[in-house]
Amino acid sequence: MEQGEISLSEREFSRIKERVYKVAGIALSDAKRTLVVSRLSKIVRSLDLGSFDAYVDYLERGASAEDGQEFINALTTNLTRFYREDHHFDHLRGYVGNLIASKPRGTRLRIWSAGCSTGPEPYTIGMDMLAAHPELKRWDFKILATDIDTAVLAKAARGVYPESELAGLSPERARPFQRLADGTVQVPAAVRELIAFKPLNLIADWPMKGPFDAIFCRNVAIYFDKPTQGMVFGRFGKLLAPEGFLYIGHSENLGSGGDGFRLVGKTIYQSRLGSKREAA
Repeated sequence: MEQGEISLSEREFSRIKERVYKVAGIALSDAKRTLVVSRLSKIVRSLDLGSFDAYVDYLERGASAEDGQEFINALTTNLTRFYREDHHFDHLRGYVGNLIASKPRGTRLRIWSAGCSTGPEPYTIGMDMLAAHPELKRWDFKILATDIDTAVLAKAARGVYPESELAGLSPERARPFQRLADGTVQVPAAVRELIAFKPLNLIADWPMKGPFDAIFCRNVAIYFDKPTQGMVFGRFGKLLAPEGFLYIGHSENLGSGGDGFRLVGKTIYQSRLGSKREAA
């Protein structure tokens, strides 16, 4: 056992799995045991608690909201990159182009990045759409970016990344980033201004009413069990504009939440239901 780690019994592991499922919908497999120990040991020691049992007792009885959020932040996984699953952005460019051709200048356009992690996904959406459709500067175009992990949201809102995160991008795609004196890069202000980063638990209440013309929720549902996946995808369908699109991860499917959608491309689904475009 590495220095600083605390032993984790089967009972303690079960309690942690039950809690993270209850509060965040995350279904931890037995394979995540080492991850739980490595990520939570430091927190347990910082609270001067002697065991994981004592930690869960603390969370259940006297912890602050910040303590509860720290627990969730520690157990979420944030793997993302710019232009991940490029075919989704190809499709979105065409869809938005059709909207521009059929709607008057200034029309409302809303896109939601659900599970945005440190921000590459919503920033890619913003940069790609402005590059392909400069007319959007004259539209009511906004992107909502949400995540349950408040730590990654804080990083995302800054829009500053190591230059290494641009590795693999074409010169054309890397060009809009501003090079800073410390060797990092920043997303341009015109793109940052499009995006509102907000904390959101996908299994709790959603304050927004929509409609959204497109929703990205990629490689998020893999951490949910099947009933939770179906519930979340079904709720997305009700917030999409008529014939709006849902983009999901390459290893995901809609399951019981798929009744309101039709498959139109690789991991691209179009809403059969949707909210009215004129809704708030």
